[in-house]
Amino acid sequence: MSPKAGHVVAKALGIKLQEHDPFRELDRPGASMMSERTDHSFVEEPPLVTDYLNSLIPSGNQLYRYLLSLFPFLSWIGHYNLQWLIGDLVAGITIGAVVVPQGMAYAKLANLEVQFGLYSSFMGVLIYWFFATSKDITIGPVAVMSQLTGGIVADLATTLPDVPGHVIASALAILAGAIVLFIGLVRCGWIVDVISLTALSAFMTGSALNIVVGQIPSMMGITGFSTREAPYIVFIHTLQGLPRTTLDAAMGLTALAMLYMIRAACSYAAKRWPKHQRLAFFLSTLRTVFVILLYTMISWLVNRGLPKDKVKFKILLDVPRGFQNAAVPVLNKRIASNLASYLPATVIVLLIEHIAISKSFGRVNNYTINPSQEDVAIGVTNMLGPFLGGYAATGSFSRTAIKSKAGVRTPFAGVITACVVLLAIYALPAVFYYIPNASLAAVIIHAVGDLITPPNTVYQFWLVSPLEVFIFFVGVIVTVFSTIENGIYCTVCLSAAMLLFRILRAKGRFLGRVRVTSMLGDHVVGDDSRRVPEYGTFTGAPEAPFRNVFLPITHADGSNPEVELDNPYPGIFIYRFAEGFNYTNASHSLEYMTEYIFANTRRTNLTHLKRPGDRPWNDPGPSRRKLKAAAAAGTDAAAIDVDTTLPPLKAIILDFSSVNHVDITSVQQLIDVRNQLDRYAAPDTVDWHIACISNRWAKRALAAAGFGYPTIRPDVPHLRWKSIFSVAEIGGAQSAAAAAEFEDNEKELESSNRRHSLHSHHTHGGADLEAALSKKTDHSSATSVEGGAVAHAHSHAHAHAYAHAPAPAPALNSGRTVAVHGINRPLFHVDLTSALQSAVANVEARGEVAASGSETEQVRSSSGEGTDVGGK
Repeated sequence: MSPKAGHVVAKALGIKLQEHDPFRELDRPGASMMSERTDHSFVEEPPLVTDYLNSLIPSGNQLYRYLLSLFPFLSWIGHYNLQWLIGDLVAGITIGAVVVPQGMAYAKLANLEVQFGLYSSFMGVLIYWFFATSKDITIGPVAVMSQLTGGIVADLATTLPDVPGHVIASALAILAGAIVLFIGLVRCGWIVDVISLTALSAFMTGSALNIVVGQIPSMMGITGFSTREAPYIVFIHTLQGLPRTTLDAAMGLTALAMLYMIRAACSYAAKRWPKHQRLAFFLSTLRTVFVILLYTMISWLVNRGLPKDKVKFKILLDVPRGFQNAAVPVLNKRIASNLASYLPATVIVLLIEHIAISKSFGRVNNYTINPSQEDVAIGVTNMLGPFLGGYAATGSFSRTAIKSKAGVRTPFAGVITACVVLLAIYALPAVFYYIPNASLAAVIIHAVGDLITPPNTVYQFWLVSPLEVFIFFVGVIVTVFSTIENGIYCTVCLSAAMLLFRILRAKGRFLGRVRVTSMLGDHVVGDDSRRVPEYGTFTGAPEAPFRNVFLPITHADGSNPEVELDNPYPGIFIYRFAEGFNYTNASHSLEYMTEYIFANTRRTNLTHLKRPGDRPWNDPGPSRRKLKAAAAAGTDAAAIDVDTTLPPLKAIILDFSSVNHVDITSVQQLIDVRNQLDRYAAPDTVDWHIACISNRWAKRALAAAGFGYPTIRPDVPHLRWKSIFSVAEIGGAQSAAAAAEFEDNEKELESSNRRHSLHSHHTHGGADLEAALSKKTDHSSATSVEGGAVAHAHSHAHAHAYAHAPAPAPALNSGRTVAVHGINRPLFHVDLTSALQSAVANVEARGEVAASGSETEQVRSSSGEGTDVGGK
């Protein structure tokens, strides 16, 4: 649409288009940046909605890279070599030996027969490597997901009695996998970041305790109650059932003790004989296989020849050979509707376990994973696994740790593991017949023990954030006394509530200025007059030894309270937002700001509320008795309840360093506060300077609301605004001018060295270098330009107002300079120092105009001409 047509449509709809920037034209007072020092002016254009929409449309190259990112193995498979293969073989076989007994044990945890655990293990390790961005992760049955699946299967056994448990588990895997796959394909893997580490730790700890308590009865051979109830109920029933303990306890307790003893012995051996650490690691890794084989042999010796109903303790019995349950999964509306309420918890478990583990091992092994692509891997695995009879699978912490330590080189190790699992499915079912159930329960308890957060980690949480420790314990308690799902929801909601509360109740801080210098030993950094050899030479552009920093006046940041801070100038306030600036916290933050300003300033015009009837109802003023006393004493009634020592409000500097986005609500509330403070400061207007703003859309929003440029006062038409801008040399330190200057200094130094002897060179070379650097210092960059001319920290006529101003900045380089920010936004500043310079310069300029106006009025009054200048 053409601009003319746009104006016609706007007029027809009653839309008032934004006026042209009042400071855009270079001939406006104070707006010009052209001078003999500046190369050209810079006008900042606001971002357009069409530009934003165009940035969302992917290009052909982006689409190609997206499709390529769906199959990460293409980037490394062509470089596969023998050394990688050896590492993958060792790691793959090791994981295969671990995943077979764990998979069968976890299937029992999921209320399924053991072969379904093997099916899930096979499909997980086989498919993952196509989509993997992590070489360490191992997808398969895990304790927490199996426990959750077992609970769902048990719950739906009453609702859907005609549907087998493995059909429900497969349907759950497909639905949850489809959701996770969609999240990955649209590249929203970042969604898992909303779950805090506290929630994750509480979830893992509570789940581990839940699983341990639920497996103790199986390990002890105690029956007669459901192990799917709340953990505390299961624990009570276990204690009550101790007299009913069977021979299973011997197979379970001794297996558990042996697992811990082997691990402790291997850990001790690794420390005692460091040269054999790798051997100790593999022996420790294979402890599960060793224990299962040992107790299987014991079970065979005890139970061989006995009928199934006469065995001494519970064993697995028949395990079908091959993929007997391979078929198209059953998923209909009836099953899906019953599973719908369980999907959120299932998806959360699939995501947080896998992503948290893969990110952790990526950091340990110095590579980065793509969370969205990992979601694709999980989704595809869980959608294809049920075709072989598998149930929901995700990343395993214990197997991933073993795989990493085993020296895995690429994700292809999963194929080796799949071959081991396939061998077990077809060759070992006869061996599986005699595996004791109690020993499998011991394997589960031993595996999940590492998921419990140790006390030292909780103590570290306490040091970092005590409130989050409370959330941690709440999550654990809810999981133990309720269910895993409720524990997940509870911790996630509490973490979100804490974050929302912190944002809602966030209030900024008022800053004061102090002059500081950096010290290295007793050497002042930037002071070239003293160079201490033992501390080395400071290279790069020389810096002024003193600089302004801005700290909270209340020292709430922990800065030294002996450092005196105050508002940088009477009537000027610097306010820094704490937690962004949006609709959630704008009201609270601005209320705090206005309350502080009202408490530390007075009205500019004390006579506008002289009569009691002029006052608002919420500020009735002094009592009648005080008014009579003031009249008797000859005191001005308007100043009775006003602290006249306080300065009137002049300007506010907003530090937007923590703000990246603003919205309609926050901007509207800022407009309301501006109007409120303008009435408070009348007949003056408050200058609003905004520093450290880094988002173009935030600039556009503020500019549309009238911020970024000063208010033109019609009552003082001759008041010239002092536009102070930050400027920089084109190209900065790497510019051609800087390079030429450095080359000249080098030539001068070489010429000086040739004129001296070797001894003189060693004696005076340092002085020559310092002289050259000193010469260079005289041409370094300045920081501000006022009305198009160079303006140092003390360049304007009223610089004496600074209580502790820094040393004058050196002159600009002979190179050309330009403004850093657009000249059409003179009140947007690159930093707080330039914002303060601009605020002080213009406050004092108004003071001069007011003073001259008062003198003119007095002259005219004495000559009989009564004219209101308006320069108040």
